[in-house]
Amino acid sequence: MGRIRKGVLGGFSGTVGTVIGGSWNGIDYMRSLPTFKKGRTPSQAQLEQQARFALGVRFIRSMADLFMITYNKYANKMSGVNSGLSNVLKGTITGSYPSYTILYSLVYISRGSLPNALSATAIAAAGGSVQFNWVNAGAGIGKESPNDQVLVVAYCPELNRAVYKKGALRSALTDSIQLAGFAGKVVHTWITFTSADIKDISDSIYTGQVTVLSE
Repeated sequence: MGRIRKGVLGGFSGTVGTVIGGSWNGIDYMRSLPTFKKGRTPSQAQLEQQARFALGVRFIRSMADLFMITYNKYANKMSGVNSGLSNVLKGTITGSYPSYTILYSLVYISRGSLPNALSATAIAAAGGSVQFNWVNAGAGIGKESPNDQVLVVAYCPELNRAVYKKGALRSALTDSIQLAGFAGKVVHTWITFTSADIKDISDSIYTGQVTVLSE
């Protein structure tokens, strides 16, 4: 029997359903139970939970070091990786066993209180790059600053590879990321912003699915 300390999304110890929770150095973690014990056939519900969990972990691992930063403040006594995984498992996985998929438009690559752009787009550009463009609310609106830096992310499901880049200032209104290695493949894209001192970050915006052009 597991003990949940801070609600359904908080840390817990022991076993809850098919997930094991624990704590290491004050950081809560979670991992999936083995599919079944020796000599015992797993139930259909267990198989479904294991498949969803495996899909979420596969995606998170492609950019684990990024989630450690972009979910740092959002996580409550939980690593950024586990907090990001919790977001994916809560409501972004769809389909029927065993063919589950992730609704990437519902995934948050970052969570925070810094304003994002009013609108943002991502388009395929020459040379195997993807160009991001955005519109700002304007200087002095809330915590928004023209000196905030953009962070752009692209993920290729076929390769389970992610590329991300911290680049231009918010005031530049455009930036690009080089994805020549993904030529001809579909990538999902996001944009977010960090403050100049990297103490604040925004909720990410999903900027759509793009097919990377050949050079």
